[in-house]
Amino acid sequence: MQNSPNKGVFPWLTALLVAAVLLSACLGAIDIHIREIAGAAGKLFYNGSDYTLHERVFLEIRLPRVLFCLFAGAALAVGGVLLQALFRNPIIEPGLIGTSSGAAFGAALYFVAGATFHFHAGVWMLPLAACAGAMLATFMVLGLSGSRENGKTGIVTLLLMGIAVNALFLSGTGFLSYIARDPQARSITFWNLGTLSGANWESVVITAIVVTLCCWRAMACAARLNLLMLGEEEAQLSGVGVKRLKMEVMVINVIMIAVVTAFTGVISFVGLVVPHLLRIWKGADNRYLVAAGALTGAILLTAADIAARLLLRPAELPIGIVTSLAGVPVFIFLLKKKKYYF
Repeated sequence: MQNSPNKGVFPWLTALLVAAVLLSACLGAIDIHIREIAGAAGKLFYNGSDYTLHERVFLEIRLPRVLFCLFAGAALAVGGVLLQALFRNPIIEPGLIGTSSGAAFGAALYFVAGATFHFHAGVWMLPLAACAGAMLATFMVLGLSGSRENGKTGIVTLLLMGIAVNALFLSGTGFLSYIARDPQARSITFWNLGTLSGANWESVVITAIVVTLCCWRAMACAARLNLLMLGEEEAQLSGVGVKRLKMEVMVINVIMIAVVTAFTGVISFVGLVVPHLLRIWKGADNRYLVAAGALTGAILLTAADIAARLLLRPAELPIGIVTSLAGVPVFIFLLKKKKYYF
């Protein structure tokens, strides 16, 4: 990071992340003491097999959920950073331009088609179906709202088209849940509210690979996004290929959000809240926002997951409800108090 004042952010975020991870590992429907976590880790390292119940819960359920939550939160936050920089507007997030609802539709279609035709094409098929749906929805929004988004009317049109396309794909997902058999319908309904309960080691590996690569590419785009924030003409004069940058950022965002949504369902507002908080804290340098956003998104989604597990314990509240309850007031604050005009 070239902006030295931002360096002090990362020790604080790292400390908060470690604290959130420890709390998430310990708390839930079954509380696990830190000594049991250490014992399970030690047995795993030394190839032990005599696990207690709590140690087995930690290794097979709690640990993959905690790790998956970190990558999912990072992806949602970085996706918000990228879109807000690309459209130069602080109220854009992946859910508002159809990415999440498109991914949800693609995944739901895979669930229903797989159950109907009795096929399973491997662990990568679900995220690929979600990516296809997310690509379709996102580029429908961009295509219908116009190719250039550099004026006030363009942002309004983008948001309105996002609302329309979201409604279209959510209705498609609702239709699929209606015609699905009971197990698939229940899964789709709960999944549409957002959940981390299905996290396993397969989803951790897939999400870790995709999110790590996409965040690496996002960091590579950050300096050019800083120039784009000054305007498209200024960026082009500085040697930035604007069209190529836009396409690269959109593809990175769609892939990250689609893969996460394929496993979690729709989780809103993380991509809206995190970049806004970080800008208030230390500024709008996208190199800082991408790196700090990944950490902050992981922290906030982990905190939301802890709340989802504890509020109705031993039952579990869908995490999408928790993030929406926290995010809606921030969204209203941005619209009413800050008075962002388009």
